[in-house]
Amino acid sequence: MLEEMNIDRSEIENLLRRRFFYDQSFSIYGGVNGLYDYGPVGCAIKANILSLWRRHFILEDQMLEIDCSILTPEIVFKASGHIDRFTDFMLKDIQTGECFRADHLIEDHLEKLLEIKDISDEKKTEIKRILPQIGNMNATDLQQLIEQYNIKSPNTNNILSEPIAFNLMFSTPIGPTGQMKGYLRPETAQGMFVNFKRLLEFNQGRLPFAAAQIGTSFRNEISPRSGLLRVREFTMAEIEYFVDPIDKTHSKFETVADLEIQLYSAINQINGESAQLIRLDDAVRLKLINNETLAYFLGRIYLFLIKIGIDKNRIRFRQHMSNEMSHYACDCWDAECKISYGWIECVGCADRSCYDLAQHIKFSDQRLVAERQLSIPKQIQVGEKRLNCKMIGQLFRKDASIVIEYLQNLSENEARILHEKLQQSDEKITIDNKEFIITKLIFTFETIQKIIQVEEFIPSVIEPTFDIGRIMYTMLEHNFKIRPQDNQRK
Repeated sequence: MLEEMNIDRSEIENLLRRRFFYDQSFSIYGGVNGLYDYGPVGCAIKANILSLWRRHFILEDQMLEIDCSILTPEIVFKASGHIDRFTDFMLKDIQTGECFRADHLIEDHLEKLLEIKDISDEKKTEIKRILPQIGNMNATDLQQLIEQYNIKSPNTNNILSEPIAFNLMFSTPIGPTGQMKGYLRPETAQGMFVNFKRLLEFNQGRLPFAAAQIGTSFRNEISPRSGLLRVREFTMAEIEYFVDPIDKTHSKFETVADLEIQLYSAINQINGESAQLIRLDDAVRLKLINNETLAYFLGRIYLFLIKIGIDKNRIRFRQHMSNEMSHYACDCWDAECKISYGWIECVGCADRSCYDLAQHIKFSDQRLVAERQLSIPKQIQVGEKRLNCKMIGQLFRKDASIVIEYLQNLSENEARILHEKLQQSDEKITIDNKEFIITKLIFTFETIQKIIQVEEFIPSVIEPTFDIGRIMYTMLEHNFKIRPQDNQRK
């Protein structure tokens, strides 16, 4: 394991900066935390990683690569949930205003307590029990720990504020008026979701299919640290695999079924157990991994990481526990690699179910759906709106088109309610501050029986997400060597 290798991290990072693999951006002006520039060697390695990623994933599985806008209007992130939920808890030094990420500050404090020689076994056990849970705690739980362990600002020993939720997206106005609010994307995924209809058409309406994108994302980290591991601007490579929610088998699962990988399941974590080596086929059969498609991508991720030079003995896949699951996911595994900073997440692989497409349907009023052929025709009840367009034209003349559009866009429930009211009396509606009288002669609604051969559904999505900076640093550290008795030759 890494601890036994006794790697000096300062030696690695000094070499990487001295040879200009990468360095802090704007260093002649003092630099900016969380921003890095890649030098000639760093650019070459990064380009090679991305080239291999394209061959290993996009070409191998005939994925549809797209390149979407970084600048994104606010409505997209309202739909996706990022406006409300894409947050970390922040603490402030009451005196200086210095900001800290709450979970990291508490973790650092508790880890220092563990190093105290005369700490009791009871206290040590308690801290070790708390540490893995800190990242999943809410504001109240974090504040209780701050009070319980008397945690102060590390640089000044001043009192800290209570934890507050801080949204990690960079906001920016779009256009000269400043009236359209936008954000720099925190992930590339949303561009693929909003283009789903075009991608489905391109694929001739067939599922499953995968979209892929490589691009820059931005997160306004509260306290960037650990070099390339936690930055504010970074390259991501993401895949969105659209699949029928009732059939998540994968035609190529057999190619990875016999792979044995380290799985650190939620049950292992709860019981305080270590990760277990298990075949992917067995993991799916035992329902440890939710479905074949998710397991297929875990296998492909594992093979990719090994192919670029990451030590297979220092890779594990950790399952998210229920209280840390992203708001969109129904199962999620992280490919974690052991380096001098500990186990760090390099790749996430989530079953996002149909959350994203369902949200964009709701907010955009667009039909982001696919169709499946039914083996046996099915009889269903459907609501049918009937408009007397000729009479609407005679009654409302130049306003007829907006009245027709209004009535056609009523939901099934709204149409049923309007129909019931019209049986009693005429109804007044308002469109763009204009009032119109609707009668039962121009609008009716009824439920009819219909035989269907195909049915619509919202696809589920399996999403592998790669942080290229983290992967690159891990690969470099795993391959860092110092010749014995010759410290200058690295």
